[in-house]
Formats: sequence, C-alpha cells, structure tokens
Amino acid sequence: MAGPVLMDRSILDVIGYLSLCGLPIPGYAERAARLFRYNRRVFIAPFWDAIFSQDDERKQDKGEAEATYRTMAETYSRLGYDLVHLPLVSIEERALFVLEHIGNQ
Repeated sequence: MAGPVLMDRSILDVIGYLSLCGLPIPGYAERAARLFRYNRRVFIAPFWDAIFSQDDERKQDKGEAEATYRTMAETYSRLGYDLVHLPLVSIEERALFVLEHIGNQ
C-alpha cells in the first residue's frame, strides 16, 4: 500500500487501558510496544467537554474519559512518541489538520 496509513488503536492503547485500570502490564506487551514501532508522530484527541456524551456505546463518565486521555498521552510519551494534539474544531477542520501534518513529514 502506498502512502500513509492511519490507525485508530495500537498496542500502546492496550497498555494505557491496563494502566488506567490499575492492572499489571505484561512484559510481552511492553516489549512489543518497544519493538514494533509506529511513526514517531502520533495524533491524540484531547478530552473535549463540549462534545462529551455518554451512551450505550460510550460507557465512561466524564472523569474516566478525562483520565483516559491523560493516561494515553502519558503512555505514548513514555514510549517515545511525539504527540500532536488534535484541535478542538469541526470534523472537517480536524481532517484538514491531520492531512496538513501528514504532508509535512
């Protein structure tokens, strides 16, 4: 496949969720995260109170959602990734933001 590939989740998210839940992180997961690297630049969506909602699919409350964002940011940073925080703007503007950053690599 030619060109960039964007992924929504990774092994780092698994590590982040384990950490968030206070569960042990298996050594093989940490080793896999260090061995199988993604692009150093990672987009992260900050918690955004104005669009937060809880429903049948999104069961986290506001506090858990905020903690998830902080934990994911810490996990990716700790494992050597450079975070690019998505702006709190419309979907179209976010998509353009991502495309502009991908084009500058």
